Amino acid sequence: MPDTHLLRHIDRFVELDGLRRELVPFYSEIGRPSIDPELLVRMLIVGYCFGIRSERRLCEEVHLNLAYRWFCRLGLDGEVPDHSTFSKNRHGRFRDSDLLRRRHCQLKQGWYASSVGGAAARAGKSFARL
Repeated sequence: MPDTHLLRHIDRFVELDGLRRELVPFYSEIGRPSIDPELLVRMLIVGYCFGIRSERRLCEEVHLNLAYRWFCRLGLDGEVPDHSTFSKNRHGRFRDSDLLRRRHCQLKQGWYASSVGGAAARAGKSFARL
C-alpha cells in the first residue's frame, strides 16, 4: 500500500490497545465466537472515512479491497464477517457502551492535530482536513 494512502495516515492514530479488556462485560462466555472488537471498530472507521453507509456493502468492500484488508489486519486470507453478524454486533453489543463515541472523538482529535500533507477525507457530509 502506498505511503500516501489515507488509511496509512489514519492507522497512526488508531490505538485499540485495551479494547478487548474494556468490552469484556459485553461478550458471553458461551455460544459461538463473536467478531473481534478491533476488527469491528476498524471496519467502522473504513466505512466512515470512505462514505460506505451500508453494512452489507462495507463487508463486501473490506472483502475485496486490499487497502481495507490491510487496515483491518485481515491479510489475504482473513475472514470478513457476514453483514448480518456485523450489524447485530454493532447495534446490539455496544448499545450500552460509549466506546464507539470515545474512539471516534480520539480519531478526530488525531486527524485535526496532525498535518499529513493536506489530504482530505470524507467525513459524513463534510470534509476533514488531514
